[in-house]
Amino acid sequence: MFSNRTVNILIPIISVILGLLSGAIIMLIFGYNPVEGYAALWKGSYGDLFFLGETLRLVTPYILSGLAVAFAFRTGLFNIGVEGQVFMGWLASVWVGVAIDAPMIIHLPLAIIAAALAGAAWGFIPGLLKAKLGVHEVIVTIMMNYIALYTCNAIVRNVITDGQDRTDRVADSASLGAEWLSQLTYFSRLHYGLLIALGGAFVMWFLLNKTTRGFELRSVGFNQNASSYAGMNVSRNIILSMVISGGFAGLAGAMEGLGTFGYMSVKAGFTNIGFDGIAVALLGANTAIGVIFAALLFGTLKIGALEMPTSAGVPTELVEIVIALIIFFVASSYMIRWFILKFKKEGK
Repeated sequence: MFSNRTVNILIPIISVILGLLSGAIIMLIFGYNPVEGYAALWKGSYGDLFFLGETLRLVTPYILSGLAVAFAFRTGLFNIGVEGQVFMGWLASVWVGVAIDAPMIIHLPLAIIAAALAGAAWGFIPGLLKAKLGVHEVIVTIMMNYIALYTCNAIVRNVITDGQDRTDRVADSASLGAEWLSQLTYFSRLHYGLLIALGGAFVMWFLLNKTTRGFELRSVGFNQNASSYAGMNVSRNIILSMVISGGFAGLAGAMEGLGTFGYMSVKAGFTNIGFDGIAVALLGANTAIGVIFAALLFGTLKIGALEMPTSAGVPTELVEIVIALIIFFVASSYMIRWFILKFKKEGK
């Protein structure tokens, strides 16, 4: 009745439904109307063109950070350092955006490429340590998040600016913003980066599923010993995987630096773009198309939550609980899989 592919698709869908139902029950327990709460959430995400633009604007970096986590996971690695790689990409894109004077046809691609290279370089370090010394990538990437945060703050204050807490805005020739998009969506911050994010999803799908290199990367992720026996260079593929993953994360940073904000400021803490990317990849089953839909859900929940206190009196923290519940159900997918398979057997 259900193929394995169908089951894999049903698990995240059922997880989302269970998460939303659990959130509704929590609203009822605390005296809130779940119908009004979710109606306000929908209105806050898609109620008019401004909210739609803001939702898609937030979806953009979520797609790329989700791809970063998913790509590493598909190749047997767990990249917890996406947040730090986002910072490095953000910094590099803004630095190029404010320091170089060139036509847009040169300036904008150069800033985007700089972001991807900066994220890739930050991913190269844990990849090298994993491949050559066997150091677990989770530990290294977690630590490198903090190194990236404070390094970027120091560079913003002491190198790009003269003691300021934020850089100048990037030149128009390096901006992803579009006046017609802004006017169309009632002056939201939607920008061309969404096309880059969707293109990144295609690149991941094509690379992993349609190329020899992608086959090697996935093979090393499944079984390093068997891959080595088959003549594949395991160390090179581990490093390459982290480099590509970091490149996706760096692009996510560029979406903020060249699109949403147009500058970089000193950060007191993390942006959570990278950390949310872990949840996006998990919900998207580490597939390119799954990451797109998961990012859309997360963008909807995050932006829509801002309307819930004013329209329904529901605190925004409740949306964080719903997201946590969705992730919980995805993480407990073996339970959902067991029920589906049991239903499958009874249906025969």
